[in-house]
Amino acid sequence: MARKKLARFEDNAAMAHVLEPTRETILQGWKQVGRWGDNTFGRQAPITLELGCGKGEYTIALARQHPERNFVGVDLKGARIWYGAHEARTEKMDNVAFLRTQIELIDQCFAPGEVDEIWITFPDPQIKNSRSKHRLTNAAFLEKYRRILKPGGRVHLKTDSAFMHGYTVGLLQGLGLPIYQAYHDIDKQLAFDKDHPLHQVRTYYEEMFRAQGHAITYVQFGFEK
Repeated sequence: MARKKLARFEDNAAMAHVLEPTRETILQGWKQVGRWGDNTFGRQAPITLELGCGKGEYTIALARQHPERNFVGVDLKGARIWYGAHEARTEKMDNVAFLRTQIELIDQCFAPGEVDEIWITFPDPQIKNSRSKHRLTNAAFLEKYRRILKPGGRVHLKTDSAFMHGYTVGLLQGLGLPIYQAYHDIDKQLAFDKDHPLHQVRTYYEEMFRAQGHAITYVQFGFEK
């Protein structure tokens, strides 16, 4: 397994659409900031981020559906990112990139207003209070997202965790932020619409959670009060 990981790390380093800046590079003022369209994609188009993208299943699926947009999957695990990066290379997809870094640095990786939307798919809910600072929808992370999103930009949270769903909705309501859509069970509440976008992409973990009987929840929100 160690050899496989090493080979994937080496492969990542050879792929132009995989960016792996050091923490120091980012904090000292990364030259990529504000230049994603020109430097990475060679065009100006709306940018969608998937945070905690894992193997990049959602990133790749959305990029296939929307070739007119640019997509960046973000995760710290290089061995996981490799799967999506390899798939994008194999299919010669020019609207997909992957960024290997901590999500806490996301507002240092993109310029204000550079991002059009953010997807957070099946994150660790970090249920223990001692881990609350790591929840990807806590107030500190929300502020980071607000900084990099263009006016009117949206955040999408899809999760099997009733706790994460309830925590996020409650926090948004407490902050007075707009919630555009909220479903506590998309299979039941959107059963009438089999073609709804939320039904069209199912990752490995999503299928696993469904098989375990977990309801899949969804929240779409923004920052325009």
